[in-house]
Amino acid sequence: MLSMNVNDEQSVAAAVEEVLRQSGRVDVAVNNAGFGIAGAVEETSPEEARNLLETNLLGVLRVCRQVLPEMRTQSQGIIVNISSLAGRVGLPFQGMYSATKFALEGLSEALRMEVRGFGIRVVVIAPGDFSTEFTANRRMIVAGPESAYREPLQRALNRAEADERGGTHPEQLARLLQRVVEGRGRKNWYSCGALSQRLAVGLRPYIPRGMYERGMMRHYRV
Repeated sequence: MLSMNVNDEQSVAAAVEEVLRQSGRVDVAVNNAGFGIAGAVEETSPEEARNLLETNLLGVLRVCRQVLPEMRTQSQGIIVNISSLAGRVGLPFQGMYSATKFALEGLSEALRMEVRGFGIRVVVIAPGDFSTEFTANRRMIVAGPESAYREPLQRALNRAEADERGGTHPEQLARLLQRVVEGRGRKNWYSCGALSQRLAVGLRPYIPRGMYERGMMRHYRV
């Protein structure tokens, strides 16, 4: 195992160089580093937003920049970006997290078209709620005790954490990732997790926006 800090260009470069030293090639890169923050968009400071973007989006960019030259030389490789169903649906009081995943979806789509001619695949996996340490590692924005959002934020966070704790076992995602890496799945985008959540996101284009958002608000009790 090699240590890599995706927020540090030199750390990413050193890790990729060590992989090349040991194996002589890079066949697969899985961008899975990320964390969440909770809080109202209004009360999120630019610094808090930048810290999230550094890992969830720019960390992906740093890794891609390091592995792509070797993959182009090989005329082969696969990059798997772990997004989220929150990259298709804005989550109340997790707006900045959703924003980073929306951005990752756009970056991945553009990158896929740019590198296809070099024999490189870019695949997105968008998980729903999984029972992992993501819940415990979520950060809270710094908001004052008189926040107008305190009560709806707590209700939404309670709902989100309950969904995550009761979420799918991560082995399901690992099996999907294995299938993609081994070339047994040829799609560009996969959802993964509870069927109800996947359907809720998949049906969004066919449901009036106002109705959909009211349903989300009822679910998160905001």
